[in-house]
Amino acid sequence: MPPSPTPKRLVVVGGGAAGFFGAVNAARLSPGSEVLLLEKTNKFLSKVRVSGGGRCNVTHACFSVSELVRFYPRGGSFLKKAFPHFSPQDTIDWFRERNVPLKTEPDGRMFPTTDDSETIVECLVREANRYGVQLLLNRGVHGITRAGRFLLDTSGGPLEADAVLIACGGFPKVEPFGFLEALGHTVSPPLPSLFTFNMPGNPITGLMGVSVPDAQVKVAGTKLSERGPLLITHWGCSGPAVLRLSAWGARELAARSYAFIAQVHWTPSHTQEEVRETFQQLRATQGGQAVLKRSLFGLPQRLWQFLGEASGIGESTRWGDLPAPAQNAFIRHLCAHELAVRGKTTFKEEFVTCGGIQLTEVNPASMESRLVPGLYFAGEILDVDGVTGGFNFQHAWTSAYLAAQSIAKIFLPSQNPI
Repeated sequence: MPPSPTPKRLVVVGGGAAGFFGAVNAARLSPGSEVLLLEKTNKFLSKVRVSGGGRCNVTHACFSVSELVRFYPRGGSFLKKAFPHFSPQDTIDWFRERNVPLKTEPDGRMFPTTDDSETIVECLVREANRYGVQLLLNRGVHGITRAGRFLLDTSGGPLEADAVLIACGGFPKVEPFGFLEALGHTVSPPLPSLFTFNMPGNPITGLMGVSVPDAQVKVAGTKLSERGPLLITHWGCSGPAVLRLSAWGARELAARSYAFIAQVHWTPSHTQEEVRETFQQLRATQGGQAVLKRSLFGLPQRLWQFLGEASGIGESTRWGDLPAPAQNAFIRHLCAHELAVRGKTTFKEEFVTCGGIQLTEVNPASMESRLVPGLYFAGEILDVDGVTGGFNFQHAWTSAYLAAQSIAKIFLPSQNPI
């Protein structure tokens, strides 16, 4: 009898969300093939475990591709060609079919109904075991060459492969991408994308824990502006408005060495003129009441008092006695409060980068390299990043699935998997 043909082998580099999803789907769609998943650290799915405060923000309930791509500061046009093939609804269906239903929160974020990221981790590990994915920890990749098959130089020795899926995430430095540049790919320097604003020594940090449901944050001297919830922390400001702003301004803020002035409009539903008119009405109708006794515009009392005191208003100052300079200063602090930012802090442990493989070098329908046939990319290794809210995970699921599907078509061309 003739010898059995050697099974096709896929090596997936990176044991995060994209790598795991790519590996399990490739193994499922390519029965009889060999799938190896390499992770350079001693644990898989680290970011999945910590995301969403330990609940895992799996995706976002945004089902229009044209709307969805607007949440990606970089890569929107690329994803516009990818999302129709694996959308947030496909993600929801994929996990539901594996007994992991998702729920939608009022802001559109979607979590497992268990509110526990381990539910997602266990699902992916279960799928890996079901389809025979070989999980190899502490296996970093130092180089890749191709002469017929791929040859990977890893910390655990050489490995051969018929196809390679790179899903090793983003890096704060360019050096780890050297083995991809050696294959001819261009790398946009990775930079932090989701981060909070540090304001060392600013007295506003004394309000740590105070949150404002609706604030507008601008970077002075630029067109960068975002509106949404804002949280004051012991190091500065965080919350969705700041995180989205950091994503859209990732490159520009890095160029400024994270030193700039943030202008905060604490009452964006009211113009400066409307705030002034409200003050004038209170001077006429509540002249005997202390200015700082009761906050206006839905602001937390602690923040109202802080801004008032910063404007030179004392606890006993009444509306009827409010000096014009103090009133003007208070209005300015409410509508254009200037805060000096000097540095950044990674948002919890959810480190996201912009930068990575240049998108013109990748086919968005298959995630295959346009330069090296058989080489695929998924997740944050690509120059794609989204704002907070489940968008980065959705990109990971989509790109990984499309890569797995394309690899399966090559490994088993007659079966044309879906």
